[in-house]
Amino acid sequence: MTGVPASAAGGPSGARRAKGPASGGLTPASGRALAREARDTAPGESGGGRARRDASSPEDVRATAPSSPPPSSSPEGTGNAGTAEAQGSTRAPRGGKIAAAAVDQASVWNIANLLTMLRLLLVPAFVMLMLADGGYDPAWRSLAWAAFAIAMITDLFDGHLARTYNLVTDFGKIADPIADKAIMGAALICLSALGDLPWWVTGVILGRELGITLLRFLVIRYGVIPASRGGKLKTLTQGVAVGMYVLALTGWLATLRWWVMAAAVVLTVVTGLDYVKQAIVLRRQGIAEREAALEETEE
Repeated sequence: MTGVPASAAGGPSGARRAKGPASGGLTPASGRALAREARDTAPGESGGGRARRDASSPEDVRATAPSSPPPSSSPEGTGNAGTAEAQGSTRAPRGGKIAAAAVDQASVWNIANLLTMLRLLLVPAFVMLMLADGGYDPAWRSLAWAAFAIAMITDLFDGHLARTYNLVTDFGKIADPIADKAIMGAALICLSALGDLPWWVTGVILGRELGITLLRFLVIRYGVIPASRGGKLKTLTQGVAVGMYVLALTGWLATLRWWVMAAAVVLTVVTGLDYVKQAIVLRRQGIAEREAALEETEE
């Protein structure tokens, strides 16, 4: 019987050759080694080789990243710092609250305005005391002088307190000059009505006071006319002269008060003219500055 050779029939020797190395001499062990080396060196996404270990995976990044970003690195202002900034944008700073409280304290019911109110209340009280019992009783005139003196003293203190302690209010700006003119005008009118003081003196003093007050309002758009030393001396002299006339003085004191009143009238006229001059200069300067500003804007 003709048989097939064992080598061709896939006998043991053929099986061994089939299981042997390939034509290139690559054994299964060497093949697996090459595969592992390829996976280690390739940058592919599969495998767990050196390339994958060297590259930071998203899981590694999340693992190494801090659990919460630092407050200063948050671009959107999140976190504690962002919350503080968001609250700070709607919440006033501590210094602002203190300043606001200081502004609120300068209300109408501050000490400077209370003194001004007291002076306003003393005006009718002074008139009643001055005209009591016909207006010639020395006792009532002494009480009227006390009311007038208190009003003049409070006039010195309320302005000083308002400027020193920042108690200036809109009410004080309006009520203070009204109280000054009211007490002085009431005293002059009462003295002239009783025949102790000529009416022309009352007219000069009151006309000057009202005229200068009106002049200040007219030129306030250009600036403020400051109180001069002459004006302060005038106020002091007027207060002393009127106070001496309120008292029932006789003898040389009656003569002295006439000279004091004469000095008050002179200072009233001189300082009034000086204020008129200042108002004219202030108005001219204001008009010139406005014209210069208009020329600059046109250029």
